[in-house]
Amino acid sequence: MTLDFVRSNALVRRLEQHSGLLLRLGVVGTVLLSSAYLARRSSENDLLLAIGLGALIVLLRLPPLGLIALLVASLAVPFALATSSQTPLNISLVLIPVLFGIWLLGLLRTRNFRFTAPRVLVPFIAFAVVATLAFMAGQLPWNLFARTAPLTAQFGGWAVIVFSVGVFIVAAHQFDDIRWLKILTYVFFGIGAIYMLDRVGSGLFGLSSLMNGMGSDGSIFWIWLVALAFGQLVFNQELRRPEQLALAALVLLVVGIGWFQARSWVSGWLPPMIALGTIVFLRSWRLALLLGLVAVIYVWTSQPEILARLQGGEAYSLSTRDAARDILLFQILPLSPVFGLGPANYYWYTPLYPILGWYVSFNSHNNYVDILLQTGILGFACFLWGVVAVGRLGLQLRKRFDGDFAAGYVNGCLGGLAGTLVASWLADWLLPFVYNIGLNGFRASILAWLFMGAMVGLARMTGVSGDKVAMDLDPRGS
Repeated sequence: MTLDFVRSNALVRRLEQHSGLLLRLGVVGTVLLSSAYLARRSSENDLLLAIGLGALIVLLRLPPLGLIALLVASLAVPFALATSSQTPLNISLVLIPVLFGIWLLGLLRTRNFRFTAPRVLVPFIAFAVVATLAFMAGQLPWNLFARTAPLTAQFGGWAVIVFSVGVFIVAAHQFDDIRWLKILTYVFFGIGAIYMLDRVGSGLFGLSSLMNGMGSDGSIFWIWLVALAFGQLVFNQELRRPEQLALAALVLLVVGIGWFQARSWVSGWLPPMIALGTIVFLRSWRLALLLGLVAVIYVWTSQPEILARLQGGEAYSLSTRDAARDILLFQILPLSPVFGLGPANYYWYTPLYPILGWYVSFNSHNNYVDILLQTGILGFACFLWGVVAVGRLGLQLRKRFDGDFAAGYVNGCLGGLAGTLVASWLADWLLPFVYNIGLNGFRASILAWLFMGAMVGLARMTGVSGDKVAMDLDPRGS
């Protein structure tokens, strides 16, 4: 019996030593069998299956490529899976579980269960856990006269939260080489440049109409495009002159189109401006204050229609939002303050509470109120905890990089985070609500989670744990 035990242990050790080879052989064997099957019976679904298997092989070999594919697919690939409801599952929602599964397989294969910057990841993991508990608690009617949302809508609202956190976690661990991060960033710049040129050229490339139809050109897209480009322009001293000119042109395009073509859409220009102002502040707080003062004087003296629109045309919209917020926070949230009403559910409670005399369904038009209503005070606290942790880590990482791509990226992410927080207040969603912008808004919102997660990945490359906070916002003292 002892001899059998020794032999079995030796066999286990040998299998562990060759686990990588066995995995490759298994994948190759699966592909060969699938090819033999497809040779006899081919159809559109079989072709998609073959493409999917081929892509899976590549992603198992090069996991960071999956996040780059997610970026491209979310912005520019209209593929979606039909469901029994009226809301199809877009490609972002399909890819994310696959990428998360590939990451878990890597953990199991290498047995390296150490997490990057746990003090940043823990609050968002807790947020996902609370969202799951809220989903389960949401099956109860907290008002006996109210109905809950259809299960598909609840699942969609839950997936938006959990999948966003999943992308954040995967991006924090899959980019182990800054070259991949550069590729991700410059691919994003390329798509953004084509989109902006398309806006100027009246649909010359067709990308702007495609992205607008899919909902992937939301405010988060504009914010992170201008923030990452401006961060490189201001902090990356390794850029060559053609690269500087290209990035400057991209920033001017984003700002110019937002201001002159889409001025009525406040989320198209105000949050990107906040992102730019934050990056300028990180470079020189004196310059930021000066430019801020100039901007206020310019709007006050040369653009009085903006203030007039806020006081006139937008007054009714603002009043309805204020009324909706008061009803949601002071009448509906108290029904279940700890875990909220569950994903998507509060929309079905609102007809019981008249807004300006009308018994209608309405939503908050505010991402923070949405988080409170769907996941309660506990979920909202975890979300804020995570945002603060990301910001603190970014401030610490600033001191580790100077004058290179990483410096530009970290400062760009801090600007993007600031702009995103403002956009979330304006109802351009970091976590899209199912009954407002819908699941298509996830195509744009995923950008913030992807790029913030990749910034956390820089901590692993530099050994920063996130335990200490860099309070010096401007080490140059300018």
